[in-house]
Amino acid sequence: MKIFDCTLYYDEDLILETRLNILDKYIHKFVICESKFTHSGKEKKLNFNIKKFSKFKSKIIYLINDSEPNNLIYSQNKKELPEQMRPNAMKRIANQREFLMNGLQEANSNDIIMYSDNDEIPNPNKLNDYLLKEKISIFEQKLFYYKFNLLYEKLLWYGTRACKKKDLPKFEILRLIKPKKYPFYRLDTFFKNNKRMDIQIIKNGGWHYTRVLSPEDIHQKELIAEHHDEYKLSKKNPEKIADLIKRRVIDHNHFVDSTENKYGKEFKLKQLPVNDLPEYISQNIDKYKKFLDLD
Repeated sequence: MKIFDCTLYYDEDLILETRLNILDKYIHKFVICESKFTHSGKEKKLNFNIKKFSKFKSKIIYLINDSEPNNLIYSQNKKELPEQMRPNAMKRIANQREFLMNGLQEANSNDIIMYSDNDEIPNPNKLNDYLLKEKISIFEQKLFYYKFNLLYEKLLWYGTRACKKKDLPKFEILRLIKPKKYPFYRLDTFFKNNKRMDIQIIKNGGWHYTRVLSPEDIHQKELIAEHHDEYKLSKKNPEKIADLIKRRVIDHNHFVDSTENKYGKEFKLKQLPVNDLPEYISQNIDKYKKFLDLD
């Protein structure tokens, strides 16, 4: 039984290289999909360069998604209205995720298909016989901001999902399954794709490294991300982001749904010692020094 690790790529070379090194011994193939479009629909150049990852060349299946989804919403004059931007961005992401299916042609029905966003790295120590005691495994992961060792303690992140190929729904459905095992008497589990009785939560399941970039790169990424409308309302800029990093705080509120209230309230980050990080990072401190808080 082989493991296929599936993820999306934009230009996050450091995160991808970290992922490949941490998981290499456990993964049969890395399936990586890059789109020719940003989440906001603008055409972009392709950034993936296999020469940067030559060590893993024999394991990488690189896919290019070169088409927009056919269910985008536009106004009568073919322009995207503000209220259509978020739904369309989510459809573009879903379209890119589904394109990953093209990289699973050599996978057998009992092989394990694992999906994560690129910055969600599963704990390799959990890729063992304990995996898939149920049809779907969801990895409970620690959430880090800005640096590989700045932990946001208030929230656990449920990122990586895994199942056998024969049990794989659409990637987008797999992604949206709630991290909760519902009892057999919950009738809604029979007609809702995101509520399941047959899931397993993998504790200590890895790391979600979000916005591990320079302030300038964070700013540019936020402007084209699926939630770019929220970010623009915050009126943030690279200088403000640099100040947040220096003070070890985030101002993104994960606990409210209102777009207007997403930014502003601050939450502290905890500095972890490097020995608490994945082994590959802790053994290559010089390589990661720029993105470690070592003060």
